[in-house]
Amino acid sequence: MPQLCPVIMGVGRTKFGEHYEKEPEKLIEEAWLKASVSAGIERKDLDAAYISDYFLQITNKIGIEEGFLSELTELHIPMEKTRSFSSALLNACNAIQAGKYDLVLVGGVEKMTDRWEKIRDDLMLLEDPWSYYAGGTPEANHELMLREYIKKHNISGENLEKLNIALAQISVKNHQHATLNAHAQFQREIKLDRVLAERKRVNRSLGLLDFAPISDGASAVVLASPKVAKQHTSALVCVAGSGSATDYITFPAREDRTSFIASRIAMQNALKIVDVQPNDIQIAELYDQSTLLEMISLEDLSFSKKGEAWRDVYTSCRDYQGSYMIDGRELFVNTNGGLKADGNPLGATGGAQVFEVVKQLQGEAGNRQVKTDRELRFGCIFELEGFGTKAYVHILRRD
Repeated sequence: MPQLCPVIMGVGRTKFGEHYEKEPEKLIEEAWLKASVSAGIERKDLDAAYISDYFLQITNKIGIEEGFLSELTELHIPMEKTRSFSSALLNACNAIQAGKYDLVLVGGVEKMTDRWEKIRDDLMLLEDPWSYYAGGTPEANHELMLREYIKKHNISGENLEKLNIALAQISVKNHQHATLNAHAQFQREIKLDRVLAERKRVNRSLGLLDFAPISDGASAVVLASPKVAKQHTSALVCVAGSGSATDYITFPAREDRTSFIASRIAMQNALKIVDVQPNDIQIAELYDQSTLLEMISLEDLSFSKKGEAWRDVYTSCRDYQGSYMIDGRELFVNTNGGLKADGNPLGATGGAQVFEVVKQLQGEAGNRQVKTDRELRFGCIFELEGFGTKAYVHILRRD
């Protein structure tokens, strides 16, 4: 293991869903306590903390989130706030690799369901300010991207029908996975016909069951330098490589509106650091804010060929066996149910992705544990901020 490969010592999370009865500090406290117990550390051991959220200032009038975390932990260590969990994790990894800290808490929390109408308004600003002022909904750019994709790749007739079914299969697949996830917001299966019926009801290409919900919840990770981690455990999962990139916030101004260049660059940079190829990744948590984005992510992260991900999904899901089969190899995707069924409390979402991949790599995912002939060694976390405006990729490795 590289000398300065940050090690994930512990993970914790809450159930995602509607937590009207819980304040955000109760949620992050629950996630932090679970992570600290799994890491075998106490709060006094921490050198620093990074916390992520998008909307606590709006939903709960918390002005300086770091101060509220300090109050919870009764610590005065350096603390910083980011939007996404992946951003917080990247900053923590950089600090450990620079030799500044040895033990860091990364936490994410969001409390969105209490103010649903206000949150939808703010979500529009995250997507694209021009769409916001034109009255576009948070779902509008997904619909526009799908139309561009169909046009660019000249998909029509029977193939267009298969693409539409493939997108619905993603929703069905993720709900099926979530039935085995006790933390998931939606622990129930849905049928293909129902996904298609919801689209017909609103006369759109993507319907209610193609999109992730808004959610409340929290997640936490304890990150350590190799020196400290080896004092506690020999079963190590490390953040072997990370990548990030940024694109224009205005979606229509981008040169390519059928994929996200930020996603491609982030993945390329992460793969280069780890010195692996996409087919070395065996399990991935993809940012399925919509079924379309899971499909697009398969191409952007180089798992599927350009314009072909819908075929990979369609053929894999006709007789779904728990994974996508792409060019003869297995890829397990969103085994926790993804954002679609596990839930999407924005600031905590990436932590749930890390939680899932770590548990799978350690063989501790219980009845969700994937079954494969190859020993699990590499996993991938992919998270977006906005509609492809910022992309983060973290490649986890079991050593």
